[in-house]
Amino acid sequence: MKTTIQWTEKMAFKSTTPSGHEIRIDAAEEIGGTNSGARPTELLLNAVAGCTGIDIISILHKMRLNPTAFSMEVEGIRADDHPRRFTDINIHYALEGDLPEDKVIRAIQLSKDKYCSVAHSLNSNITASYSINGGEAKNLN
Repeated sequence: MKTTIQWTEKMAFKSTTPSGHEIRIDAAEEIGGTNSGARPTELLLNAVAGCTGIDIISILHKMRLNPTAFSMEVEGIRADDHPRRFTDINIHYALEGDLPEDKVIRAIQLSKDKYCSVAHSLNSNITASYSINGGEAKNLN
């Protein structure tokens, strides 16, 4: 996989992904950007969530389960000192539908521990929690 990113102005960049989608990247105004795009760290958190989300939907479908709704809340904790990497990332998966809890747990574990290439590319402690049909959030680790 290869991508090209083009500097556009100040701290802003534009990328066209190999799949043909455009991404704008920029910094906050207080550090010289114009806030015209997402921060690289925001994209990283979204990439982890998107990767695991795709895995989980795929795995559930293979189990012949069809969620009626699925959302994720991602929280990243960064180190105080440079390079200010994400030391911890927690993803809460909220699923709706007729979904057996053991199957949801299995799908999350498979994504987190085996399939998500984005998560496995990071040097972060990644934890997960889940809820089904608005029930109590449960930690998975």
